[in-house]
Amino acid sequence: MPQPSSDLIIMTTKDTSGKLYVREQTGYYQRLRRSLSWLLMAAFVGIPWLQYQGRQAFRIDTDRFAIEVLGRLILPQDFAILALLFALAAFVLFYVTKFYGRVWCGYTCPQTIWTLMFIWIERRIEGPPAKSRALDATSWRSGHKLLLRAAKHGSWALVALLSALTFVSYFVPARSLYPDFFAGQLSGAVWFWLSLFSLCTYLNAGLVREKVCQHMCPYARFQSSMFDKFTRQVSYNAARGEARGARKKHEVVKGLGDCVDCKLCVQVCPVGIDIRNGLQYECINCGLCIDACDDTMRQFNYPTQLIAYAGDSDTTAASGLPYHLAYGSAIAAVLVAMALWLTQLSSTDMSISRDRQQLYRFSAQGDIENTFVLRLSNKTSSVRSYQLQTAGLPEQAVLLLSSALQLQPMEDKEFIVTITLPECESPAQQDFQLLLTDGQSAEVLKKHSRFFAEACSSSGN
Repeated sequence: MPQPSSDLIIMTTKDTSGKLYVREQTGYYQRLRRSLSWLLMAAFVGIPWLQYQGRQAFRIDTDRFAIEVLGRLILPQDFAILALLFALAAFVLFYVTKFYGRVWCGYTCPQTIWTLMFIWIERRIEGPPAKSRALDATSWRSGHKLLLRAAKHGSWALVALLSALTFVSYFVPARSLYPDFFAGQLSGAVWFWLSLFSLCTYLNAGLVREKVCQHMCPYARFQSSMFDKFTRQVSYNAARGEARGARKKHEVVKGLGDCVDCKLCVQVCPVGIDIRNGLQYECINCGLCIDACDDTMRQFNYPTQLIAYAGDSDTTAASGLPYHLAYGSAIAAVLVAMALWLTQLSSTDMSISRDRQQLYRFSAQGDIENTFVLRLSNKTSSVRSYQLQTAGLPEQAVLLLSSALQLQPMEDKEFIVTITLPECESPAQQDFQLLLTDGQSAEVLKKHSRFFAEACSSSGN
């Protein structure tokens, strides 16, 4: 995926139609964002290519509604771990938002990363904002305009397609997805999802852009309820900056603050707000206006940080301790619950159900038979062989299997289990257990069931 090689910050101007025109400028917070973007993009692209014991290390299996992770299969009945993961992510997000505002949106949100990527492509093809504005005013009859726009939108479409391929490779094995794609041998369902994800990426990052943050993202709506005096938000120091006014470099003008009213803080904002008007829900706390303002302050030989991450000046580190303890305890509790869940995770999933046709039947020898359907899932990347026995039934009980209990890696399979007892050897109903073991671990799986028989008459006893 293309990314700018320089440490750039985003500077924008807006025409009467509301379109943002972007120019580039170096800055500390853009370098930080660029580093995080590279890290997250590398993880996003690289994870589907990781292999573990000959299989994709992480893959979502939609056929079985399961997730493969490092040779282990997480089935729907194991999805409590996903609930814990979402709870952990929520607590961490709320914790960070409580003290640092919407830094997730400004630095690590996929919408922000992909939008900046598309903007970088736009600048490489169309040139500076002034040229983009002039190009917009040019007639569509111009071959130059058609060529540049075709190159831009074609590049966007290519990046969107590569993004969709990467996303789909979390569901379809990557090492077969790409060869099948270039050979044109993908199924109709895979083509549909590739097309849908490509279109969504192209629209969101290329055309809609900041409107997603302003009007579509629910996080933008409820995040302000988490803010209080402890939250460090991108803020304008009005006491120092007002009254604002234009001036020449190194010129001293009485009655004016440090703000030279260059409006770069407005132009730099990816969502087009003026941070000098105070906190606004559209602000994604990206810090780009800080970079622009600091650059201007240095040019005028003024102190930097006229716009900065700031909270209530009267608060102290100790005053925020209860919040740290509350969020820290919640995060720790979720981590402990995840650790306990992992210690109880079984390598095999086992379920048993009765034959729905009849409770019991008589064999040719006159014995009573109960039939069950045993479903086993091997959640490991190795072949497993199992042994099955009963507990709680008379010694005369005989257990018969439709086939040997052996499963290939990640295989699900059903087996017919028949339990036979001589007539009148057990009560009309008898609770028992099925015990499943394998030769590779000391794990014993137990399932409770009930054996039904015909009640014996007194003469039969």
